[in-house]
Amino acid sequence: MKNLLSIAAVALLSLPVACSGQSAPATVKPGTYRAVLKTKGGDLPFGLDIQPTAGDAKGYAVFAINGNERLPMDAATVQGDSLYIPMALFESELVAKIDGNLLRGVWRRRRTAQQVQSLPFEAQHGVTYRFAPGKAASANLSGKWATDFGSKTGKVDTVNAVGVFNQKGNQLSGTFLTPTGDYRYLDGNVIGDSLFMSCFDGSHIYLFKARHNPVTKTLTGGHWAGVSGYEDWVAHFDPNAELPDPAKLTYLKPGAKTLNFSFPEPNGKQVSMTDPRFKNKVTIVQIMGSWCPNCMDETNFMSPWYKRNKQRGIEVVGLSFERSPEMAESGPKIDRMKQRFKIDYPIVLAGTNDKAQASKALPDLNAVVAFPTTIFIDKKGQVRHIHTGFSGPGTGKYYDQYVEEFNRLIDKLVAE
Repeated sequence: MKNLLSIAAVALLSLPVACSGQSAPATVKPGTYRAVLKTKGGDLPFGLDIQPTAGDAKGYAVFAINGNERLPMDAATVQGDSLYIPMALFESELVAKIDGNLLRGVWRRRRTAQQVQSLPFEAQHGVTYRFAPGKAASANLSGKWATDFGSKTGKVDTVNAVGVFNQKGNQLSGTFLTPTGDYRYLDGNVIGDSLFMSCFDGSHIYLFKARHNPVTKTLTGGHWAGVSGYEDWVAHFDPNAELPDPAKLTYLKPGAKTLNFSFPEPNGKQVSMTDPRFKNKVTIVQIMGSWCPNCMDETNFMSPWYKRNKQRGIEVVGLSFERSPEMAESGPKIDRMKQRFKIDYPIVLAGTNDKAQASKALPDLNAVVAFPTTIFIDKKGQVRHIHTGFSGPGTGKYYDQYVEEFNRLIDKLVAE
């Protein structure tokens, strides 16, 4: 984060978000803000809740609001006339000049030591609507939608995602399930015959737009991601839409029975499946990355679960695949992740997050298809189950179903 802030300090010299001559820091109005990022697809809205920190005149607690999620940002501070909201886990930040009810500035994310992405940002105090207030919906989009992202024909030629939506009036919430994870908490509106949904969590920046055709029961639109990503998508209403079995996408190669690895923790300690801590214990291996919001959701489940269950003869180890293979670069990111989620089990640096390279690092597997992937190993050290992807809490009943199946499998392995 130190490098990011150094870059940010230089970048601020060319942005109208701070005034060096101000003698006393400005104050931020506490409460709810309607925030927007200015993307190529138009305004991408999300909620912010900003509250002063007790005993700290310059400090604020900030939450990003997407649907039912209130995601805590890192502690925010006022410097001069600007508010700084860091999200160290994702190496990003919001920086905005305070102007009464308004905040105006930029969102920035460090991709590499030389590359910083940015988008204009603004937020208005006391405004709570998402896309548009008081505009009626002429369509009800609740239910399941067989979806084809990247469709070039305007037809659902393949199903690579399932949209799961819940509409109340003109308010729409839900997500897209995919074979490798979900799009987390999406929130938005149905305005007339059109869908508008968005998400901002510091890493994910998603904007969805689509028009509904009541005759063909299809949605046709576009998806903007991050600073420059875009793809067409089309969906067809289908209550029976399903994805491939997540237990059949990643598997051991013929002849392999266990997962062999040896990787270092940030402190330099080497961790291997042959270590005494894993002997005669049920072991869960997380294939993950600190940059990955779906991995964040899984870890938010796994860390407290491990604390409650480790005395049953269970261990967990995280294999983190980061953007850089260098420990000096990626070790601090792993440490920040461990601190944020209060992780008691070891997280090692396993390599880079390129899936081809990650697959080479774990040659017992057919391939690393998704981050996260969860591997269940029995007391004899043999792989018994591999689950590709993760359906997080934004998926509702699909998350509940995953937790139930997870606990059922662990109970079986512990009892053996």
